[in-house]
Amino acid sequence: MSDVADSPPPAATGRAAGSGARSGAGNVVRLAVAQALGGANSTVVFATGAVVGDMLAPSKTLATLPISIFVVGMSACTLPAGAIARRHGRGAAFMAGTGCGVLVGLLSAWAIVAANFWLFCAAMVFGGAYAAVVFTFRFAAADCVPAARRPRALSAVMAGGVFGGVIGPQLVTHTMNLWTPYLFAASFLAQAAVATLAAAVLSGVRLPRPPAESALGGRPQGRTEGRTEGCSEGRPMSEILRQPRFVVAVICGAVSYLLMNFVMTAAPLAMRLCGHAQEDANLGLQWHVIAMYAPSFVTGRLITRFGAPRVVAAGLVLIGASALVGLGGIDVAHFWLSLILLGLGWNFGFVGASALVLECHRPEERTRVQSVNDFIVFGTVALGSFSSGGLLTGYGWNTVLWVSFVPLALAVAALALSGRARRAPGL
Repeated sequence: MSDVADSPPPAATGRAAGSGARSGAGNVVRLAVAQALGGANSTVVFATGAVVGDMLAPSKTLATLPISIFVVGMSACTLPAGAIARRHGRGAAFMAGTGCGVLVGLLSAWAIVAANFWLFCAAMVFGGAYAAVVFTFRFAAADCVPAARRPRALSAVMAGGVFGGVIGPQLVTHTMNLWTPYLFAASFLAQAAVATLAAAVLSGVRLPRPPAESALGGRPQGRTEGRTEGCSEGRPMSEILRQPRFVVAVICGAVSYLLMNFVMTAAPLAMRLCGHAQEDANLGLQWHVIAMYAPSFVTGRLITRFGAPRVVAAGLVLIGASALVGLGGIDVAHFWLSLILLGLGWNFGFVGASALVLECHRPEERTRVQSVNDFIVFGTVALGSFSSGGLLTGYGWNTVLWVSFVPLALAVAALALSGRARRAPGL
């Protein structure tokens, strides 16, 4: 039969294209809602983790260990989440992640009631796994739309985090004293309920399979010996990792997230040590998370207009300004403004770096490359998170801020050098 006969009529093609566009938009909306609900997981942990650690830990130097373990869980689960997505589809990875979201809430509440610090730390592994899956929503949204609209789809999903920034802290504020005398136990039960709601939202997401999977009904094709062009598995990771643009994307993404986590981990406990109320810390964290995600309504357009490297550079400048404001004083206003600038800087730096990653892989390589990127980024964040609490309790808040300039300088240097680097071969 001829190619023409096999092709659908023009009207059918138009209807299919229109249906695909509507489906893609619907998926992006659902992913944005799930991002808002999933973001509450992280904000509840960051608002309470160090405080609960301070209450339960056998040593005050271990107060921020639960948050560090949360970040380790994020790092450790990025590659397994990517493997599940490649083998069974992103939907299966989403359900596994939200299941972990329910577990972290239930186990954390149990740990608080039992006054068991190590059980609380174990629960944080599941919280990190959930957060790792939530961060794949941005790449899933990019799969739903044409290439030209990917930065906007990515940033639209990230914009859902604005509502997560409100839901999480308000969840803590309104539930932390409901189960007397177990401070925050009810907050984690509420967080588990929110994760259940996120699972319901994600159940309606329908994502396209990667080209390599579609060709054989979801089974990867075999690699042709000695060839990468046209290969279903794409290029070797070693070749992809050598791309200058990918190296810069990983460094800038890692530093942006590292510094955000490094400072945010210490901030709620630092505010309490400076005599500020927990409600002030909750509100400061709320504005911080809103600042993390609110720019996403325009970040995609800024990337399209000015390019990802310039947006990343703006983010790094804002992170530096955050540290300078924090060094200026320890009243509530200084903490809040520092956290807001930190959130804005993270958004431009991390979303811009994520957009760079999209330029570094072919369609059949996407889940592999994206999961490796997140593994490197979150692994770096985990290393920084372990040092944050020790620096705060041992040397004070100002030391935390001064140390942040070291990785910031590295990212600025990498971004500056990338302007001279030759672009990797076209994808």
